[in-house]
Amino acid sequence: MELRPLTGGIGMQVSGVDLSQPLLNSASETIQSALYEHCTLLFRGQALEPAQQVRFTELFGPAEPHPLNTRPTVPGFPQVLILENRPGRRGARNDYWHSDISHAAQPPAASILHAREVPAGRGDTLICNMYAAWDQLSEGMREMLAPMRAEHSGEPTMRRAREESTDALPIAEVPPPALHPVARTHPRTGRKALFVNPHFTVGFEDMTREESAPLLGFLVRQATRPENVYRHRWAVGDLLMWDNRCTMHYAVRDYDEDMPRLMHRTTAGGERPA
Repeated sequence: MELRPLTGGIGMQVSGVDLSQPLLNSASETIQSALYEHCTLLFRGQALEPAQQVRFTELFGPAEPHPLNTRPTVPGFPQVLILENRPGRRGARNDYWHSDISHAAQPPAASILHAREVPAGRGDTLICNMYAAWDQLSEGMREMLAPMRAEHSGEPTMRRAREESTDALPIAEVPPPALHPVARTHPRTGRKALFVNPHFTVGFEDMTREESAPLLGFLVRQATRPENVYRHRWAVGDLLMWDNRCTMHYAVRDYDEDMPRLMHRTTAGGERPA
C-alpha cells in the first residue's frame, strides 16, 4: 500500500489495496489513521458490490441509512444510497457546501462515494479542510467562536425534496434543529475544526438568522479558500471518502439529465459533536 498527497492542504491517494477484499488489521489501521490526519482519501480502480462497500464503511463506524430517507437505496442494503442522474430521472442537487447530515444529533463520522458511472469531465466534487479553516482564523476570532454553538436544521433537505425536477423522496417533517459547537474537537486527533456550513447551519445560538448571516458567510469564505480545497475529477471505479467532522464538500452540477451518472453512497455513524 502506498500513500501520496492529493494537494498541499488536504487529502491522500491510497494505492495498492483492493477494498473488495477483507483488509488486514495493519492495513485498516493505516487507512483509518490516514483519513483522520488528512481528512480525505481517494482509492482508484475499485469494484465494490454493495455488501463490500458496507463492510469497508464499518471500519469507521456503523453503516447507517439516511435518517430522512431522502434517496432510493440498493435493494437489501438500506445503508447504500443510490445517487443517480439519467434521462427521466433527474438527480437531486448537491451543489452547495455542506457537511453530510450535520443537522442530526449525531452526524455521520465519514462518507464514502463509489463511482459506478460518470459523465466524462463533469460532476467534480470539491472538499475543503475545516482544520485549516479554524487554524487560519485570528486568535481573537477563535476566542470568540470557541464557546459558541450553531443551529443546524434539516429544513433545507425537506425543501430540496419538494422540487419538481428531482428523484429525492418526499419528506413530511424533520426533527427539531440540533445545536453543535462552532469549534468541534475531533475525537481521534484532538484537533479543533470549524463545524458550520452554509446549507444546514441556519444561525448561531441566541442570534437571529439575519444577525448570523454575515459571520456565517465570513467563515464559509475562510473555509473554502483555494488552498484549503481539493477538486476531484471522477473516473469509474473511484472511491472517495471524507471525514465529516473536519470537512465540507460541494458537488459541481455541470451536467444534465442526458449525461448518466451513478454513485453509491454510504455513511459511517458518528458521535455527538463536542
